[in-house]
Amino acid sequence: MEINEPNPTRIQRFARVLTIAGSDSGGCAGMQADLKTFAALRTHGMCAVTAITAQDTLTVHASFTLPKELVAQQIQVVASDIGVDAAKTGMLPSAEIIGCVADQLRLLQLKRLVVDPVMITSGGNRLIESDAVAPLVTELFPIAAVVTPNVHEAEVLVERKLVTEADFKLAAEEIQRMGPKSVVIKGGHSEDPDHSVDIFFDGSEFHRLEGKRIRTANTHGGGCTYAAAIAAYLARGFSRLESVYKAKDYVQKAIEHSFPLGKGSGPLGHFFDLGE
Repeated sequence: MEINEPNPTRIQRFARVLTIAGSDSGGCAGMQADLKTFAALRTHGMCAVTAITAQDTLTVHASFTLPKELVAQQIQVVASDIGVDAAKTGMLPSAEIIGCVADQLRLLQLKRLVVDPVMITSGGNRLIESDAVAPLVTELFPIAAVVTPNVHEAEVLVERKLVTEADFKLAAEEIQRMGPKSVVIKGGHSEDPDHSVDIFFDGSEFHRLEGKRIRTANTHGGGCTYAAAIAAYLARGFSRLESVYKAKDYVQKAIEHSFPLGKGSGPLGHFFDLGE
């Protein structure tokens, strides 16, 4: 059988997106959710694993942090061979890992970096050492295009309770002054029973992103998916504001298509028909 060589003029280069995050053995959150999101949004996903978790739909049972040298090498080899158009950080469990990742990203001079300051799971499991919050802010926020804390993470960063949208706006301003170009505070964990309202601040203007709250327990990996979608759209050339709006729409539909799995919170439906 004759095999024809591909025609280079017909090959469309996929945008290349790197996730630097922990592995979820249940496949709902973390690196696995990121890679599914990258694929669904028609980008090429790569990964640098920072930690391995024994995790299911109920909880994180155990976690092991990889050596910083191996984390650094994962970033180095994919960047040198494949290239990176955008990156997203998730679970960075220690100050040592954060410093290592920041060093590698500064070497890449990456302009499209999304930092998801993962600290505590929705089930209450701590995913970052207490002494790692400060270096997360000082090392990674200044090189980030977008930082994506949820309400609880934003409360840790600004050291106060956030209840109203006015609180969210003040917190977004304060976090943006920590170094990132823009901030989106994800409202999925807010107390509003009917709507999920996110606040995006680009350093000068606020944008309110409202979505209908979906009545489902199957939202495991929603925050990871949101940040990963922003990174994917940035890699495809959209602006920060466009990327956040499109990511909000994607994660809303993925939650609408979520499904039960296991005995706890199931995953999002990443591969619904996007109509693109």
